Amino acid sequence: MTHRQILAQAVERLKTAGITEADNDARLLWETAFGMNRTGWLMYADCEADADKISVYEEYVERRASHEPLQYIEGKAYFMGMEFLVNDSVLIPRFDTEVLVDNALKCIPENSKVLDVCTGSGCIAISLSVLGGHNVTGVDISKAALEVAESNRIHNNADKVSFRHSDMFSVVEGVYDCIVSNPPYIATAEIETLMDEVRLHEPMMALDGTEDGLYFYRNIIKKAPVHLVRGGGLYFEIGYDQGEAVSSLMKEAGFHDVKVIQDYAGLDRVVSGVWY
Repeated sequence: MTHRQILAQAVERLKTAGITEADNDARLLWETAFGMNRTGWLMYADCEADADKISVYEEYVERRASHEPLQYIEGKAYFMGMEFLVNDSVLIPRFDTEVLVDNALKCIPENSKVLDVCTGSGCIAISLSVLGGHNVTGVDISKAALEVAESNRIHNNADKVSFRHSDMFSVVEGVYDCIVSNPPYIATAEIETLMDEVRLHEPMMALDGTEDGLYFYRNIIKKAPVHLVRGGGLYFEIGYDQGEAVSSLMKEAGFHDVKVIQDYAGLDRVVSGVWY
């Protein structure tokens, strides 16, 4: 069977499974399975494909047909121009979260000491360190997520980043110039409405923000002042409909200069404030 034939079959399989970008996903999985790029396609499209690699490719296609995210199948995702290793122990880094990192990078003083709460894959912590030169500690309750984060630290040569096993602030000591967090923020009842790629495959503990989606914000806002220097910033990623609620929680707790920042689609995405 030629590469052209197996790719055509894969596209049809994914279309039948309801995958929106069937053509794109089939091509990307082909590149991963056969270790070739688009130039390789032009050279070998009508050549017979290696049987062992066909088996690997067919496995990838079936996984995608079950709505497993492409990034988990390939084992990688891209964030802030860097490559991050991912598996189903961590959320897939998303473009929306770059808004959080961009705004923190603009505001955090040079050589700051930063705490990343609910670090997951470590993409926020590592990006702030590699791109901003900051000393960053990432904490997470999931040991499996921390294993991924540590792999990403090594993968991206992030020597100024460290990770610790902690239920939010449970083992955190000392003070920081800035605290950032992309906590679980989806209300429990809304999880069943999510697309299959998220609902069936991404880690539930990284999604579920409890009944109203605000549990982690309340806890972090309550405890953050103990671990912030005067003038230190607190930065959250939020759901598109949580700007008012989270900003109100921060103001009530005594944070100043509280701002709600929109993403590139004009939706509320980040809330920040300063502790004095």
